[in-house]
Amino acid sequence: MAQKTALIVYAHQSPASFNAAARDVAVQALTKQSYKVLVSDLYAMNFKASATAEDINGDLKNPEHFIYNNEMMVAWQDGRLSDDIAEEQHKLEQAELVIFQFPLYWFSIPAIMKGWIDRVLTQGFAFTLQKMYDNGIFKAKKAILSFTTGGTESMFKPDGVHGDINVPLWPLQNGVLRFCGFQVLAPQIFWCPAHTPPDARNAMLEAWRERLNGVFAEKPLSFAPTEYFDLSFQGGFCLRPEVKEKYASESYGITTAQHLGKPLPPDNQTKATQS
Repeated sequence: MAQKTALIVYAHQSPASFNAAARDVAVQALTKQSYKVLVSDLYAMNFKASATAEDINGDLKNPEHFIYNNEMMVAWQDGRLSDDIAEEQHKLEQAELVIFQFPLYWFSIPAIMKGWIDRVLTQGFAFTLQKMYDNGIFKAKKAILSFTTGGTESMFKPDGVHGDINVPLWPLQNGVLRFCGFQVLAPQIFWCPAHTPPDARNAMLEAWRERLNGVFAEKPLSFAPTEYFDLSFQGGFCLRPEVKEKYASESYGITTAQHLGKPLPPDNQTKATQS
């Protein structure tokens, strides 16, 4: 059996952080299972977050009107991306499993990790207009968001002060990962470790280690299949009438974002549905 490869995209400034400990547990657990583990330590690498023309070697296609996405697609096709981007794409090509390890910043990822997404997941390499979602380029790969929060779990419940955690997870898990085809596994959320006793923090890390032992057998999160949609300009890329009719009598919407004006399906972005 061929050796599996895992990539950990890691964003924290301190080697003494809980995020660093979670990263180390992942490296240990996966290495013990004979994975080849690659780590992109973005702060240690001084990874550039801003998407600029410096990401392209050679002449621009349209220097008078620089459109990043268009220029990057051409540069990728021509093999003219900057070395740091090309290296990250090479890591990603190898990986069957990608773990994003980070602290939740303003209900999202740190800027340096957003820069990794903006710069590495270029059109052509990570997606095309024909290859996205169910038919995405990375449909054979699995991805996990693993992150810490500053608030307690109760703060992120539907009746909590921060609101339902499933809502801010949607843009990252559907709009980035699933858009590129990834099988998105349930996020690993470490609730408020900074205000958690040491024994409870250790228990969090051991639960993460145990989960990783069976991670490849996990069922991914549930999303609306692309076949549900009329993928044409005439159809507006919207749900087909028969799908709307099917869900008209359901108590909940289809997903966190395709909610059809109904209550959100509970835990849609945090737990895989059992069937």
